[in-house]
Amino acid sequence: MQAVVLAAGKGTRLRPLTDDKPKVLVEVNDKPLIEDVFDNLLEIGVNDIVVVVGYQKEQIIERYGDEYEGVPITYAHQRKQLGLAHAILQAEPHIDEDFVLMLGDNVFRGNLGDVVNRQQEDRADAAFLVEEVPYEEASRYGVLDTNEYGEIVEVVEKPDDPPSNLVMTGFYTFTPAIFHACHLVQPSDRGEYELPDAIDLLIQSGRTIDAIRMDGWRIDVGYPEDREAAEERLQDDGKAVEAAVTAE
Repeated sequence: MQAVVLAAGKGTRLRPLTDDKPKVLVEVNDKPLIEDVFDNLLEIGVNDIVVVVGYQKEQIIERYGDEYEGVPITYAHQRKQLGLAHAILQAEPHIDEDFVLMLGDNVFRGNLGDVVNRQQEDRADAAFLVEEVPYEEASRYGVLDTNEYGEIVEVVEKPDDPPSNLVMTGFYTFTPAIFHACHLVQPSDRGEYELPDAIDLLIQSGRTIDAIRMDGWRIDVGYPEDREAAEERLQDDGKAVEAAVTAE
């Protein structure tokens, strides 16, 4: 299976950590964020990775070259950061099958493989890993509304009045139909081509999109305190594993 990793952002909210490097090379537990993403992708069987680069792209390309642990890497250049839907379109020439989309600045420990399996088994047009957050925090995210079958019927980007507390996490599977939807998206009030708008177009055209609830955790490393939280969580997980092994 192919994967697209979005890694073009400047990470302005992570300054000063990103003053001299792209956001995805910020280290958590002595490992760059994007390397943690790569490891997750290899674990679920991805065998071809497309990385969308932009800000200080040379550092990423020089560090990883054309493969990671034997899996080939292709680079696509997003010259201007115009939103996630725009970023996805930069990968379109390199994708010829269903693919995983993963944000390069998230640390995941969870059931990513369940999302891939759901799409492959049900032949859904997309499947997303989602999580519940406190209602007061939902307006920070892309918020989902689902029907009784767990299918997504609406996506609202950062709403003032969220229809639910179920939000997108940054891990998705898509068929190539998403590219057509991204081409149709119009700029938002922020002047960006938003991924939730493309997803809504899929829904309106009758496509099936499944929501898989997260079993585990993830941290979106947007601010320096998020990096600290991710390091603490990973260290706690490591201690728990060590304790379990010792107990055996």
